[in-house]
Order: sequence, then structure tokens, then C-alpha cells
Amino acid sequence: MKIRENVSISTLTTMRLGGEARYVVEIEAPEDVNPAYDLSQEKALPVFVLGGGANTLGRDEGYDGMIFLNKLRGIEAREEGDDLILTGMGGENWDDIVAYACERGYTGIEALSAIPGTLGAAPVQNIGAYGQELADTFVSLQAFDRETETVKEFTREECDFGYRRSIFNTSKRGQYFIMSVTLRLHKGEMTGPLYNSLQTYLDEHAITARDPQTIREAVTAVRAEKLPDPTTTPSAGSFFKNVYLSKGEAEVAAAKGIPVYTNGEENKVNAGWLIEQAGLKGQLLHGIRVNEKAALVLINESASKFADLAAARTEIRQAVLEKFGYDLTQEPVEIV
Repeated sequence: MKIRENVSISTLTTMRLGGEARYVVEIEAPEDVNPAYDLSQEKALPVFVLGGGANTLGRDEGYDGMIFLNKLRGIEAREEGDDLILTGMGGENWDDIVAYACERGYTGIEALSAIPGTLGAAPVQNIGAYGQELADTFVSLQAFDRETETVKEFTREECDFGYRRSIFNTSKRGQYFIMSVTLRLHKGEMTGPLYNSLQTYLDEHAITARDPQTIREAVTAVRAEKLPDPTTTPSAGSFFKNVYLSKGEAEVAAAKGIPVYTNGEENKVNAGWLIEQAGLKGQLLHGIRVNEKAALVLINESASKFADLAAARTEIRQAVLEKFGYDLTQEPVEIV
């Protein structure tokens, strides 16, 4: 366990904003977790658990508490017939987990390639892309409960997954430190219709194969074309959540010419499309650039304060609300 004092949050998050955190604690082994929480109680300070910092924002006032960085590493896997049961520690890089599965020919998470962050953070917001979600392959996770000081195992049902949500960012936010995650993957390939941008890429490159490695390479290429690399270009990934509509609301939206994507009982409108149609694509607002290739992504081009981002966020939400009547919801969480 490593402890640092007065660390700039801008160095821990990919948006590169935020004041100082009073303490940053690196959790490097399972036996570090309990003592780390004991230390926070001794100092009477709140705790915020951080993975790769790709979906997290720091505020100008910083954080008068302890940020725990999940640095737990290790991967174990076993085969069960045509399935692979894969367990990774929470600090493992998410994309490394995807690569591990795809290299061995297992499907289930290949469409989630190139999403920045850690494995431990993935179930918190139930990451998803191109028709796949973490919940689709999730088996269980183990997490330290700071209230009982014990390690608890959670099933998929207990996590209560939804669109970019779980109990870990809603009803039980801040109570658990995710130590490991177990997934069940299947030998095979993606089936059914693919997202338009992914299918277009395959068609343009005359690719008909759908094995995990091929889809992984295609998704990585599509994302690289549209999305900035947060390790070199400050951003927080998708900044707003897509808008989900009831059947009746979807019918009204479609009648107005708004494209609605329907999958089973779900009806959604792409937030990036709304921002683009509001005339904001490529615009620079308070030092924050609305990405020219994917309007859902905000890039920190010259902003030095969270207040700049907040002002840009307000303008974008207001523009979409005035034009379409939809109030966009921010996806990244804030360290508070």
C-alpha cells in the first residue's frame, strides 16, 4: 500500500481537471483493503474509489478525503466445455481482459474493445458498446464491504444492472471496493445484426468474418477513427447518456424525424445525434471542444478549471433541451 499526500486530481483523471486530493492510496494487494479503510476512519475522511480515471471528473475544490486507486492485478481462467470462466482482479486493465478472451476465440466482450478503464470499474456502470454489455457475460464479483469489513460475493441479479448503472453507482455507492470480477465467455462469434458503424466498417474492408479477434480489431479501428485517445487527448469518453424512451415517446420522436433505435423493449435516441443537430458539433465552448467526429465526446482543449467544463455542459444541455425537449444526463461521475 502506497500513500501520497496533496495529489492533483488532474493527474489521475483523463479529463485532466481538478484540484488536490488530500490523500491518494494505492491498493496493491487484497490485504491492503481493510487497513486502508481503517486509516480513513482514523483520519475521519471520506473515501472515493478510482480505477483508470476515464469516466471520472475532478472538481476545482479538490477532494478533502482519500482516493483509493485499485491496483490489484491477476487473471485466472478455466474452461467449461465451450465456455471460458475468466476471473480478473479489479485493477486489471479492461482492454487487456478483452484481448485475453479474443486471442483465445471467446465471444461476449469483443465489442467492448478499447474502452479505457479497469476491470473493477466495468460493472459499476455496466459498460456497453456496439450491442454488448458487461452484464451479458457477468457471473459474479467479490467486493470488500466497508460497513461490515468483510468480503462479499455478488451475483448478476444482486448487482441490479441497468443502462450504465448498478447498485455500485446508485443505492450502494461508496460502500464497496470491487476486488475481482468473474465473466463467462463462449467459444464462437457475434450473431445477429451489427451496429451500423461497425457493419459499415466491415463492408468497406470486405470483411465477412465475425470471430472475436476480427470484431475486436474492427471495433478498435472504428473507435480510433471517431474517439480521441484519453491518454494523449484529455477527455472523459462519452459525456452524456443516450436518451431512453417509452414506446409512446418513441413513436412521437419518430414522427418528428428523430432516429430511434429499438432493441426489444428498449427505445433510445443517440445523445451525440441530438448534440450534432443542435448545431454544436465541433464547437469550442469555454475551452471544451465538442468532438468533430463524435459529438457525444467532449475534449478538454484549453480549459483549466472544472468550472469551464460545467459552463460548456450547461450550454450543451440547454441547446438540446430547447430544440428537442430532452434533458441530457451526464455520464462521468464527479469526485465528491
